[in-house]
Amino acid sequence: MTAASTPELESDRQALIALIGAEAVFHGDFTLSSGKKASYYVDMRRLTLDHRAAPTIGRLVLDLIDSIPDVAAVGGLTLGADPIANAVIHESVRAGRPLDAFVVRKEPKDHGRGRQIEGADVAGKRVVVVEDTSTTGQSALKAVEVLRREGAEVVAVAVIVDRKTGAQAAVEAEGLIWLGSIDLDDLGLAPQ
Repeated sequence: MTAASTPELESDRQALIALIGAEAVFHGDFTLSSGKKASYYVDMRRLTLDHRAAPTIGRLVLDLIDSIPDVAAVGGLTLGADPIANAVIHESVRAGRPLDAFVVRKEPKDHGRGRQIEGADVAGKRVVVVEDTSTTGQSALKAVEVLRREGAEVVAVAVIVDRKTGAQAAVEAEGLIWLGSIDLDDLGLAPQ
């Protein structure tokens, strides 16, 4: 379990945990983006795109990355990272620590400027990759690969829900800091 840095943020985190448990955990037979099978699915898009949860998500992710110096921008692989990055930039302005955001496309655009990274210019900047949930870490690492190729200094991966199934080890093996706000213990779920 990870606690937030202040009692107020921890209260927000506990409220988000309750909301996830009530509205974003589904039981059944699921195939995760990693290809792994699971008996439950944590659908964080239901909440990253929800007005009740998005501000809290922004505050919690901002809190996770607050100890990392000189971060200029947050983002990750589209679509999961997009609403998280937006929530973080809004909360960062409110907190007086403005950050920018970027979106990493799965493939470069085949028109216009042909970019694979949209938004903030990441070349030479310290950035954090964000994700809603993580199983193997491969989505985050795909974003890391693209960002590094474009000259970004990726320093960390921050996730809202850590499924505790290997993502942390994979991310740390790439020399990155792993940051998680909520894990399966918090949600009363077992790793699969």
